[in-house]
Amino acid sequence: MDPRPALPAALAASLAAACAGSLELTPSDAATVLSGHHLDHPNPALPGPHRVLTLYYGSGTDRNRAEYRDSVAVVTEPVDASKLVSLGGSAKSRNRYWGFPPDSFPVNARVWYPDDPGPHPLVLVVHGNHDMRDFSDPGYDWLGELLASRGYILASVDMNFINGGIRGENDGRGWLLLKHLQAWRRFNEDPDGPFRGRVDMGNIGLIGHSRGGEAVALAAAFNRLARYPDDAALEFDFGFAVKAVIAIAPVDGQYLPAGRRTPVRDVNYLVFHGSHDGDVTSFHGLRQFNRVSFTGGRAGAAPPAAAGGSAGSAVESPGLFKSAVYVYRANHGQWNTVWGAHDNGPRSGRILKLDGLLPPEDQREFGRVFISSFLDVTLKGDDRYRPLFRDHRVAGGWLPGTMYITRFRDSSFRPLADFEEDIDVTTGSAAGVTLHGAGFSTWREGRLDLRSANRANTSSSQLNQALWLGWNNSYRDSDEPAPPAVFTFTLPGELAARWAVGPRSTLEMHVGGLDEEPGPRENPEEEGEGNQGDAAGTADEADEDRHGRGRGDEEKPPLELTVAAVDADGDTARVSLTDYGPLRRPLTIRVLRRRDLEDDRFADPWELVLQHFSIPLPDFAADNPAFEPGLLREVALVFDRTAAGTVVVDDVGLARPHPGFTAARVPRG
Repeated sequence: MDPRPALPAALAASLAAACAGSLELTPSDAATVLSGHHLDHPNPALPGPHRVLTLYYGSGTDRNRAEYRDSVAVVTEPVDASKLVSLGGSAKSRNRYWGFPPDSFPVNARVWYPDDPGPHPLVLVVHGNHDMRDFSDPGYDWLGELLASRGYILASVDMNFINGGIRGENDGRGWLLLKHLQAWRRFNEDPDGPFRGRVDMGNIGLIGHSRGGEAVALAAAFNRLARYPDDAALEFDFGFAVKAVIAIAPVDGQYLPAGRRTPVRDVNYLVFHGSHDGDVTSFHGLRQFNRVSFTGGRAGAAPPAAAGGSAGSAVESPGLFKSAVYVYRANHGQWNTVWGAHDNGPRSGRILKLDGLLPPEDQREFGRVFISSFLDVTLKGDDRYRPLFRDHRVAGGWLPGTMYITRFRDSSFRPLADFEEDIDVTTGSAAGVTLHGAGFSTWREGRLDLRSANRANTSSSQLNQALWLGWNNSYRDSDEPAPPAVFTFTLPGELAARWAVGPRSTLEMHVGGLDEEPGPRENPEEEGEGNQGDAAGTADEADEDRHGRGRGDEEKPPLELTVAAVDADGDTARVSLTDYGPLRRPLTIRVLRRRDLEDDRFADPWELVLQHFSIPLPDFAADNPAFEPGLLREVALVFDRTAAGTVVVDDVGLARPHPGFTAARVPRG
């Protein structure tokens, strides 16, 4: 018999509810949002026409991996990573297990390739951190089979010997990827090897998962450098035509080159992350997404001939772009068939809530669609799939039935206001652009955070500034409706002409909704002017808990708003923002079984990820034929479709995208 006194029944029930909690998911709108399909092209997730061949390359002496000891078709030489990887106190045991120290790291990989002489684009994929004895490189077979059938060479790189309790080693992972590319250059030139002339070294893609997701960004940065940033005695000699970088649930900032976060420029970049990631629990890849810059050059660091390809082998890149996708109910490990659902190890089912996850094949099907189409656009120049990265709704028939949030920017984008340049809330980013708000309870600029509870430093920051707008279109103690809140971006007279704004131009922005609803405004006729600050509505906002929900968690109406454009002649045209993408309130996330631990660990049960909206200026002219896009003078966000709410706005600007990106209004379903 248990000698301990029994808890009172009410207290026991209360503790059980606090610790366990029921499955909490935002009701899916996929049946509506994904109800259309607007790309009349083959599904990029389907196998292609090529028969798939496989082989291994590596040291031929691996103590623990029979495939890299007995089955290698191409023997490679070890490389010296000792300046980049330090094993610390674990060096003795690790070297004993693997049989080699960092100055003799092997160049091992398993390869899927088409039974066709080519040449074919080359793609490397690298895993992240995991139990070093539970080998991770076989876990991308679903990608290897698909991509090889579609005309790519895919090599899944073995870096299990870096896994384990090492920190700050992602520079070594990135450098090792580039050493693999050097090996591939030799493979392509070897007259007696299996890859002689098969490899298009003018079109290279890198894919990384978890720590590998940071490593591919580091590889893209190192690829342009002459020396190692932390020790210039180590020379680099790379300069490969890396045109596509894909990060899957990446970490960010575990290694800081020269003490700074990794800058990446002039590559096409795709990052995606699952809401229910139990390992990298916030969308850290948004920070690298924000740092990818376009300077006007082509993708790739060097002409193809300098990277080992033929001078005519490269596909010209007509417009660089970057895209970030947040996948609701996806986790960390199901992108790798070895890792699976248990993001914190084999026993983590006791800690993590697994019953709300996407089925693993659905999660990987999303990966097939986005990775295959991204590589087709960036390495093969197949522009048919470009619209997918701006608006996922165009491919509703291909995507698993969950919710997605997409961010996007291309190299033609010019910001009217990205809220990064100063602390003046009345000025935009382009010279002469002014900002004005009327009727708002909240109007402020500030930092976008990740959902970590530690808000005291930049580790929980998206490293990005944005605009907060909160409104309530009613008056306190009055039945009289208030005029809708309006936020206006005013362009100086010459800007539209200087930027060549016209029928091919698009208005771009990122917008996300919150649950907060400010209270009614003071009537200016009774209280006087001055209701533009943060004071109005504070009594009602006091009822909001720290998760941004009001009493009773009542269902709130969808967020909608009007976007108005005004030309120099005063002609005004309007469209509904939600015709160009879903504007959702936050998606609920519960990754831990114990609610009390979840609430302690995370400031919010959701991640603030903003949705991309792209509005072709001719759509405004369709609303009002008198409106002239080339004379654009004002853009206004008019909050006339939802009575009260809060949104976060970022990256408002104009673009002149490649024609393959131009997309008309997509019906809501």
